[in-house]
Amino acid sequence: MLLDINASVGHWPFQHYNYNTCKDLLPRMNNFGVDISVISNLNGIFYKNTQAANEELNAELKTDSRFSDKFIPFAVINPIYAGWKFDLDTCVDRYGMKGVRLYPLYHDYDLTDPACIEFVKAARDKNLVVALTCRMVDSRARSWMDIQTEWSLKDVMPVIKAVPDAKYMILNVANSLDLTEDEFALFSKSNVLIDTSGRGLSNPGETIKKFGKDKFAFGTHTPILDYSTGRLRIESLREAEADEATKDLIRSGNARKMLGI
Repeated sequence: MLLDINASVGHWPFQHYNYNTCKDLLPRMNNFGVDISVISNLNGIFYKNTQAANEELNAELKTDSRFSDKFIPFAVINPIYAGWKFDLDTCVDRYGMKGVRLYPLYHDYDLTDPACIEFVKAARDKNLVVALTCRMVDSRARSWMDIQTEWSLKDVMPVIKAVPDAKYMILNVANSLDLTEDEFALFSKSNVLIDTSGRGLSNPGETIKKFGKDKFAFGTHTPILDYSTGRLRIESLREAEADEATKDLIRSGNARKMLGI
């Protein structure tokens, strides 16, 4: 089974992408053997009121009965925007969303902002996954209107330190995975998954050995990245690096456990 924890629908304002609707993504998933995708709406990164993007996603998911078995929706919420508590309740209680995606770099707040910490605690209390994306696009080829900052793994550690008992997905880690000894100890104890889409996993065998087989899950970062690289980082592992049981954990087992499915 393949479960993609890093997929999106919606529009990216700086470049045209295909397969950015549930209708178009589903046959692509089938073509690449992906059984389930965790999806959110890219529009929420750019809307002043992110809830409009969550409403769009919920409405689209209702248009085809097949979607309920294929897509797991995550909300996009800005914790410094008034009304986020109502939006979070709506997304969970009415829309059945299983997690939230935060975009501090785009919504202009720090992970240590008290509003962000309050939000993550609220997500934890609702048993939601909190997903953080280290970079959306390569800053070297970005539009002049897009942001330049990219995160490394250590940049997400402050919120994990502040709320260590939440569930986190760290997506598209394209830069350094280096942590201090204390950060590594905290990371090891925390309920965290790194997806396989980021170029930071250029040596997946050594990375899995270092962090542990329970810390990784298949992810594509579609439609912005290609649909194969995240899978190849799993399937290219030699037997000495990962047996089939370990690969199955990364393909879907770790994500299913975190999502409770």
